[in-house]
Amino acid sequence: MLKSKRKQMGKDISKLVVGEKINLTEKIEDKDLMLYLGLTNDANPLYLQHDYAAETIYGQPIVPPIMLTGIVTAAISKHLPGPGAHIINQQLHFPKPVYHYAIVDFTLEITKLDYSTNQVTIQVNAIDEEGERVMSGELVVNAPQKPVTEKSNQKEDTNGE
Repeated sequence: MLKSKRKQMGKDISKLVVGEKINLTEKIEDKDLMLYLGLTNDANPLYLQHDYAAETIYGQPIVPPIMLTGIVTAAISKHLPGPGAHIINQQLHFPKPVYHYAIVDFTLEITKLDYSTNQVTIQVNAIDEEGERVMSGELVVNAPQKPVTEKSNQKEDTNGE
């Protein structure tokens, strides 16, 4: 288990706003593909072998859709809402394949906040360098929360002063 300096929590639901968004651009490099495929033990020749992929409807190797999903989940974990967020549901569509070396622009936007369940709904869209949609969908995320013991200690500190 990794132990390190405690990282700051992401935004709790009270600090989020419907319409808040982040944009990020990723270039899909060979090193990233090889690392992903190695870690998952995914040897689909459609993702790796140029001669195999050339005989398919794609004509060349494509990026595994789950790798694009990983870029989105990392953005949620790092930025919106940030560290401590946890995805509980996702509906994602991949209308067009992404090819090796593609540059993809991702937009994540908060579309709903449910304070009673601490859930944030995030719309995601990804566009390739040709301006075509390669991914779209929606994720439901539990926003970061401090542990109950920390919350009660904070209340005691403010009430006791």
